[in-house]
Amino acid sequence: MKVFCEVLEELYKKVLLGATLENDSHDYIFYLNPAVSDQDCSTATSLEWANTCRIQGRHQPISVGVAPIAVAPVCLKTNSQMSGSREVMLLQLTVIKVMTTRILSVKTEFHAKEQYRDVIKILLESAKVDSKLICMFQNSDKLLSHMAAQCLALLLYFQLREKITLSNSWIAFCQKNLSECSESNKAIYCLWTLTAIIKEIFKDSCSQKTEILKQFLTHFDTIFEVFYNSLLSQHFENCRDTSKIVNILMCFLELLELLIASRIHLKLHFTCQRILFLKPSCMLEVITWPIQAFVKRKVIIFLKKCLLCKVGEDLCRGSVPALMPPDHHVAVDMLALANAVLQAVNSGLLKTLSVYEKHSFFGGDEVQPGCEHITSPDHVILRAASLVIMKSLEIKFQNCSSASEMKVDLQRFMSELLTFLKPHLQPSLQLHNPCKWLSRVFIEQDDDMLEAAKASLGIYLTLTRGCEATESLTQGKEMWDHHTHENGYNPHCIFLFFLKNIGFDSTVLLDFLISSETCFLEYFVRYLKLLQKDWDNFFTICNNFDATESKYDISICGCVPSLVQDPSTNQTIPHRLTAPHSHRDVCARHSWASDAPSEPLKAVMSKGAHTMCTSSLSSPRASQSLVDYDSSDDSDVESTDQCLANSKQTSLHQQATKEIQDAAGTSRDKKEFSLEPPSRPLVLKEFDTAFSFDCEVAPNDVVSEVGIFYRIVKCFQELQDAICRLRKKNLFPYNPTALLKLLKYIEVISNKTMNTL
Repeated sequence: MKVFCEVLEELYKKVLLGATLENDSHDYIFYLNPAVSDQDCSTATSLEWANTCRIQGRHQPISVGVAPIAVAPVCLKTNSQMSGSREVMLLQLTVIKVMTTRILSVKTEFHAKEQYRDVIKILLESAKVDSKLICMFQNSDKLLSHMAAQCLALLLYFQLREKITLSNSWIAFCQKNLSECSESNKAIYCLWTLTAIIKEIFKDSCSQKTEILKQFLTHFDTIFEVFYNSLLSQHFENCRDTSKIVNILMCFLELLELLIASRIHLKLHFTCQRILFLKPSCMLEVITWPIQAFVKRKVIIFLKKCLLCKVGEDLCRGSVPALMPPDHHVAVDMLALANAVLQAVNSGLLKTLSVYEKHSFFGGDEVQPGCEHITSPDHVILRAASLVIMKSLEIKFQNCSSASEMKVDLQRFMSELLTFLKPHLQPSLQLHNPCKWLSRVFIEQDDDMLEAAKASLGIYLTLTRGCEATESLTQGKEMWDHHTHENGYNPHCIFLFFLKNIGFDSTVLLDFLISSETCFLEYFVRYLKLLQKDWDNFFTICNNFDATESKYDISICGCVPSLVQDPSTNQTIPHRLTAPHSHRDVCARHSWASDAPSEPLKAVMSKGAHTMCTSSLSSPRASQSLVDYDSSDDSDVESTDQCLANSKQTSLHQQATKEIQDAAGTSRDKKEFSLEPPSRPLVLKEFDTAFSFDCEVAPNDVVSEVGIFYRIVKCFQELQDAICRLRKKNLFPYNPTALLKLLKYIEVISNKTMNTL
């Protein structure tokens, strides 16, 4: 017993370092073959284990008279601390796991890798270690059963990599326990091991990932479909042990997410990878079950990832390509899922979502008698549900040719969404511009906020093209404007609220452009292209913002305005905005809607739009109001520039951020403005000549406060200058020429606008 444990510990140290083995491969089987009783599939007793050791193999134990290996301290118990077969078996499983990992690693020395490969092959062929590990699933010792599952997953992937016939005992075990939805732990271990294998395929750096996955899924394609139907078609309230059903469902969602991710990234089209899109109503039905709120949250987030094509980001450690070529089959399936989601929403799906959550404390989530019970809305659910509906509408409209049908659908589903959000947003949306809902719902998650803004912009552009094809450009203009505002998807309002949230800080926009963690580049380029064509409408909306804030004395960035210095006049200009007389005149001439139907919306707009950044944007840089990129759950790497260099972005982002902060990001002094090219007139100088005659003269000779339009133009110019500086120093991670052309054009038309005031 003592010699056995010493050899096993010494073997563990060698494998941990990737060292070569001195003895023949068969000698190590004596020490690595777990002793399991086939009669009851339970761990053998110490006496049985000792007897088994005496009869295992024909080889003598390896001599331990070798020099000790210098390794880092490891958590190995001494012989006196080892308590029978359990400790020995755990160490055996650990050695098998580390040895298999060493085989799959490219860093392992070739000769050592070949020795490890021989040992594992003998364990699989002669010792039937895979069958023993399956038996250990049923062990009451959770640690032992979990270690067995980990080892088996690695061994099965080893068989796939080495093109060895997959374990027949494992295939039979899965087919038996997944053929119908049972409430046993066997189904959970099947799902967990299958998930672990697909994770290993994604993690591997080999070029045969597609072939390996194809070989693997061939055995389970049919059984996955059967299990999907069996699990999701049952009546949850009739289950005997609902906790096990919940565990099975959570494991299956993780597996299903990987299957869909493998379809998108590895270009396979098995039925098990498409089952969600073929039968989406089954998954949507889970949200209506009388089940815990966290399960519904998991399902709705899963649907969001599917619609955004972000499945697998949290599960696959390997890199995901930034730009994926279009796939017609995936597009068809996405349309089927989007239609199913909208149909479920139309049937009252949102009413079944559990929006309020309990606050968790160190002692749990139960409130003691006499203590106040405080609940708050679950903003994760609000964001996910909103984004699922927006993305479903965008996908459906991309495949719809009838403008009238799109208008009806948009009004119905946006009304349903805003009604769902209204009780959970305080102050109520009815006191504000309806387009503000997006900024208020997504303020804590920047990647989701930009995805929602991009989807909203896509809906607007698709609907605009459809209307232009069937109506004249001037026909029903006021009704069209009313429709966009009433349903909360006007792209200019959404963009203005976004800029207000970040305090019109160009460094935040630059940070978004440099980072690949969000879809801001794609959204920003599409919006700038729209802005070129729809400048007059944009300018009118800016005037409406100014007029509303001036009338009700609502500050854009809080009650205490920050100050900036005008380098041309040495005058201090508050950042708080009001509208000039001409702005008010334009606002008076323009209506959000037409005639009688416009009255409710006029009342909405007259109440003003309180900014969400009142407290968070008191500092010069407003990026603190947004979450860090590292904490985002669902981030996208979409981009419209084919030259995006992902491999350089981290270092370039750090250098660029430091450069822009040193130059213009945080100091907010005269140096910030002096960096503009001398050939271009400064906006501040233009403002001094073009705006001053139309502004009210404030008491005590204080300079009139500037409007939101001016701040946006100034933000764009600062952004353009920063991009130019970074490009000259070769710090920008991609070619910004197209983006700079768009910003330059916006500068030209904005100068023309200000010169006419």
